Amino acid sequence: MTSTISTRARLREVRYEIRGELARRARELEAQGRELIKLHIGNPGAFGFRAPEHLQAAVAARLPESDPYTHQQGMPAARDAVAAHYRRRGVAGASAEKVFVGNGVSELIDIALRALLNPGDEVLLPAPDYPLWSAATILNDGVPRYYACTADDGFLPDPAAIEALVTERTRALVVINPNNPTGASYPRALLERLVDIAARHGLVLMADEIYEDILYDGAAFQPLAPLAGEVPCVSFGGLSKVHRACGWRVGWALLSGDPVRGGDYHHAMDLLGALRLCANVPGQHAVEAALGGPDTIGALCAPGGRLYETRRAVVEACAASPWLRLHAPQGALYAFPQVVGAAAEGFDDHAFALELLENEGVLIVPGSSFNIARRDHFRITLLPEAELVREVFRRIERALDRHVSRLPARDVA
Repeated sequence: MTSTISTRARLREVRYEIRGELARRARELEAQGRELIKLHIGNPGAFGFRAPEHLQAAVAARLPESDPYTHQQGMPAARDAVAAHYRRRGVAGASAEKVFVGNGVSELIDIALRALLNPGDEVLLPAPDYPLWSAATILNDGVPRYYACTADDGFLPDPAAIEALVTERTRALVVINPNNPTGASYPRALLERLVDIAARHGLVLMADEIYEDILYDGAAFQPLAPLAGEVPCVSFGGLSKVHRACGWRVGWALLSGDPVRGGDYHHAMDLLGALRLCANVPGQHAVEAALGGPDTIGALCAPGGRLYETRRAVVEACAASPWLRLHAPQGALYAFPQVVGAAAEGFDDHAFALELLENEGVLIVPGSSFNIARRDHFRITLLPEAELVREVFRRIERALDRHVSRLPARDVA
């Protein structure tokens, strides 16, 4: 007699629709010969972007040296470069000893939470969040507690509402800035209030800043660690987005703040890093070149640049639609439109995303996949060319028109 292999029960609590059911259906359609426009992943290489040539050259030149394991926290040269980067950002005490290099930020998020959480400990997360944060919290036996970031507030949180969620089990406060999926960029005054909450309640700050230099229309990026001072803060960055090298799987984390208070936590992260031996070695050779070399992202985000012009196309399409409202993204690689008006009647974001895929050949991510209760948003990436995005929104508009046409007359009115 055979039986199915049982799996971990907590996996049933994990959502990752970015690569989930809709993406699986897209692969089935492609296998049938359908041509799809896939806007569900912020994957620059899939849209023709390349890692800058000086990064490629740095890896190629040092490839013969890349066969052995390196230190579990990362290569000394890479960690030195990361520490220098944060010192330039205003973190006076940043040192290579407090830097961890990982196989992308995703691995480091898991390590940082696993080193911190005991069963039942709570983590404050933005809603919407990047769902890896929720998944890593759950799978490390923690409990996500969500603070709302709504379109009406520019997708910025209310510090008082965050503080109201703090309990004796709260261990960490997560900030994603610039934000995925909304594109919000957090102002200094707001971040200072979040630091104050963490200081008074003994929380660890976790700052996901992977999109730090991807900004539009004069938006500013304020790193969290310089404001945190002695409050323990883990700042995450990497090569994937700003430097368009997702597949290289190189991320980093800096632990800043009071070294005495953070000493045991540092040792725990070091132990977990040692258990996975080390991060990808070839890609680490690019870190110094990336952080000490020329700016290769600014022109893409400025008027005339590819990311800027695609963002402009999204903003204009939403402004012209009777069914869409958009808080224009200030940073990152995404837009998070909201369905409004008659189209919001009976609207279900997942059903809409499936209908759009099946009938219009466009793959998007439902907004509820980002751990919000509302079902009236969706996320697209800004990586395609502007003209392709204009075509996408023509298809979205057709799908929304069909939805409205199916409503009872009283709802349309």
